[in-house]
Amino acid sequence: MRPPEDDTVLDVRDLQMRYGSTDVLTGVTFAARRGEVLGLLGPNGAGKTTTIEILEGFRMRSAGEVSVLGIDPAQGDEAWRARLGVVLQSWRDHGKWRVRELLAHLGTYYTPYATGGARGPWDPDELVSAVGLTEHAHKRVGRLSGGQRRRLDVAIGIVGRPELLFLDEPTVGFDPEARREFHDLVHRLSDDEDTTILLTTHDLDEAEKLADRIVILAGGAIIADGSADELSRRMSTEAEIKWTRDGQRFVHSTLDSTKFVHDLFRQYGEAIGDLEVRRASLEDTYVAMVREHEAGRGTAAVRKFEGATR
Repeated sequence: MRPPEDDTVLDVRDLQMRYGSTDVLTGVTFAARRGEVLGLLGPNGAGKTTTIEILEGFRMRSAGEVSVLGIDPAQGDEAWRARLGVVLQSWRDHGKWRVRELLAHLGTYYTPYATGGARGPWDPDELVSAVGLTEHAHKRVGRLSGGQRRRLDVAIGIVGRPELLFLDEPTVGFDPEARREFHDLVHRLSDDEDTTILLTTHDLDEAEKLADRIVILAGGAIIADGSADELSRRMSTEAEIKWTRDGQRFVHSTLDSTKFVHDLFRQYGEAIGDLEVRRASLEDTYVAMVREHEAGRGTAAVRKFEGATR
């Protein structure tokens, strides 16, 4: 396998996975740099979970090359695993532990000596504060609310100050304030800690806010890779323009918002007020791309069937 670039944390080339006669991944290729937040999106059954399990070293691939922190996950040892952080949708029960006590205990497994030079754990008090659990630091885990338990899940995932963090639906059960605090934490991890983050979520608004780059997986293959803005421009999705004139409210959709606004002001000038241009959201773009992919796959299947019956 070729060694990755110095700042390349994830390097996936032609990843394939087959279960029996079913192809789950059919040639997935992408990469992620140090400090980058990468959103992995896709409908249910697209192959996201299989991809992540391969990257984490929990599942063997059928074919392709994979490098995670410069190591093939299939050969990763304990020191390599200590450089990873994983936040699953749920953890096993730690109900009898107290929050700070649990995090301090887990941190003892991440000393540089034990992990072969990993960055070492968070200070438990700092970590409790970072995930918004200061007031609950001495409470038993079993007495936390659902949202508080989810914050603890995140704390457990990052206790070792990982170089690469896998976040699977991390804000399920968060209230709006907790969600904002978590977003701030993600930015802190990527910007200040230089942590690479692979985020999977069905909350596309969250993905748009957090991810530097979006990879969309559908039917076992990557159908899009780029920033939210790049993907939106690629799909040529219509923008919605709202404005007022002479006390009336107008709404118009167009593919070329710049030209439309220019023409609008050239015709009506200062009579235009309350102008608002809303470009397609990531959700709009995502839905359009998946539908286009599924329609194309359906067309290909029909052509294949027709060819077989001739």
